Amino acid sequence: MSAAPVLLLSTRKGLIVARSGDDGWSLDDTVHFAGIAVEYASVDPRTGHWFAALEHGHWGPKLHRSTDSGTTWTELAAPKYPEGEQFRDPWTGKTDAAVLTNVWTVAYGGADQPGRVYLGTNPGGLFRSDDNGDSWSLVRGLWDHPSRLGVDGGRPGWFGGGRDTPGLHSIVVHPTDSRRMFVGVSCGGVFETTDDGETWAPRNKGLPPPVLPDQDDDTGHDPHFVALCRSHPDVMWQQNHVGVFRSTNAGLTWSDISQPDGPARFGFPIAVDPDDPRRAWVVPARSDGQRNAVGGCLQVCETQDGGETWQRRVRGLPERGAFDLVYRHALDLAVHGGARWLSFGSTTGNVFVSQNGGAEWTCLSHHLPPVYAVRFA
Repeated sequence: MSAAPVLLLSTRKGLIVARSGDDGWSLDDTVHFAGIAVEYASVDPRTGHWFAALEHGHWGPKLHRSTDSGTTWTELAAPKYPEGEQFRDPWTGKTDAAVLTNVWTVAYGGADQPGRVYLGTNPGGLFRSDDNGDSWSLVRGLWDHPSRLGVDGGRPGWFGGGRDTPGLHSIVVHPTDSRRMFVGVSCGGVFETTDDGETWAPRNKGLPPPVLPDQDDDTGHDPHFVALCRSHPDVMWQQNHVGVFRSTNAGLTWSDISQPDGPARFGFPIAVDPDDPRRAWVVPARSDGQRNAVGGCLQVCETQDGGETWQRRVRGLPERGAFDLVYRHALDLAVHGGARWLSFGSTTGNVFVSQNGGAEWTCLSHHLPPVYAVRFA
């Protein structure tokens, strides 16, 4: 990490960079890709390269890379689904050609995988590059998983959650075994590979599937975001459409740690402490149709005991009249100088930051476009 925290703010109107200095936070004058929706931007910790996934509307998804911290950008060829690949509408049974509609997230391989970059996309494909994004290949083991297309008259297959088609939004590379990784698909569930993507197994036991015809099915779930504790990688967390869940056995089983009568139940993002397997943060929302701040109070909920109890962190946040919703990639955590830095951005253009684990929040800006993703650089 640089001498002071830097934030990449992916917004509906471009990529905005915020920097922390002696006088507090400030926004760079330059807006990268001004006027274009930036779905996701982050930094490869191995190389320092910046990657940005754009959505041009009529012109579709685009991908860019910078090797000089955003001073210049190179457009990369976006991945393509191979000719003849299809996805299936589980409700109508109709099949359509698989065409890239969104690059939803970017992730990076281990230190022993130079050049390895991953993309999570709609309609549900995981793409891999081994040359820093110059070329891409579809990870066939996941795409060809039998649960994806479903079975006529039986298992419905993967389907759209936040979008019309299935979306792969979470890519979690194991911190000590780069051949092992997890992905989250909305709606498909959590899947694990231990052989560098050749084969995949569902990891959804313990999750209640409210919309599936077979209530015992191990796929078709709607994780909103999946993460693990880097120092204790068997401890995994997910914010799910039906609650907050935690696993202590690398996703083999999940336990519901939601608040039955509190706000920490429904939401999209979750941040996990890299050193403490019992500590995590969520930004709750009112579920389904309303999808805004619970009771008009923009709040962050923190647990320090693995979800047995939750505490509201509201100091510095608006407690009345808030309509903010925080998307799945719009909350991030960084350990800097021994402090837990947290930041999140919302659909109403508010960005907040805390340097003490959420105990106090400072508003970085009230006036940004809707924020899609927040990532420390």
